[in-house]
Amino acid sequence: MSVDEGVQRLKSEADEPGWEVDPDDDWGVAVVATVGRQLRLRREAVGMRAADFGVAVGYGEDMVYKLEGGKRIPRPEFLDKADEVLDAGGLLAAMKEDVAKVRYPRKVRELAMLESQAVELQLYDPLNIHGLLQTPEYARGLLLMRRPAYTQDEVERMVAGRMARKSVFERGPVPELSFVLEEWTLRRPLGGRRLLRAQLEHLLEVAQLRNVELQVMPMDREEHAGLAGGIEVLKFDDGSVVGRSPAMVNGRPVTERKQLRILELRYGIIRAQALTPRESTARIERLLGET
Repeated sequence: MSVDEGVQRLKSEADEPGWEVDPDDDWGVAVVATVGRQLRLRREAVGMRAADFGVAVGYGEDMVYKLEGGKRIPRPEFLDKADEVLDAGGLLAAMKEDVAKVRYPRKVRELAMLESQAVELQLYDPLNIHGLLQTPEYARGLLLMRRPAYTQDEVERMVAGRMARKSVFERGPVPELSFVLEEWTLRRPLGGRRLLRAQLEHLLEVAQLRNVELQVMPMDREEHAGLAGGIEVLKFDDGSVVGRSPAMVNGRPVTERKQLRILELRYGIIRAQALTPRESTARIERLLGET
């Protein structure tokens, strides 16, 4: 199966009633179980069989039982339809907010929460274009290449979670965002040249935002302070800082001043070694012309 075929298949599966529940996500399991129980109780209260309810909402009987049993995460449009069919008076539709949160993996939710509160983000990924900068199609193409392979359900959930994090560009007050990208990640046509071209065009759009500084680390640099791995430094309005790097405590978040100083030192040197934002934009434009 080609990447394009995989993308189309994932898009079609995105129209299914819901995603599987992560069994290790205790809060998510509890939320989905509660929604399923309310759904079943409401259906039984109006005397409707599961098969008839399935016909009314356009789902099979087996899927209805999975949703009621908390085995699948219901989609918002399903809850709206179920509320209407079961005359729930908004009870089921009101659960969309909690369900929207658990549709994303727990680690993604935790990271998104930190990003949504930060006033400054310093981000460096030596292996890929950073997730906050990826287009949905590029992200899918990237995730499809993972070995051992993710399930199609896992890929779609991760893409959705990654795109939800991009709200950091839209919130107010806008945070200051600094990215350093490796030039090789902008050259390798992962998923095909069509996806790469769209990704490079997106980077040029993001680079125009006033609160974003996007820098490229060129491949011909003889000195490089980023060989120890990726870096994330998030700063908050109260003066607190959270950092993370695979080279430090196995990638777990750190708040200790000495560890944060090391991360900020490395990031500062990486930025100094990279092209300036204007030079970086010119480099991306040149790569786009060559792709």
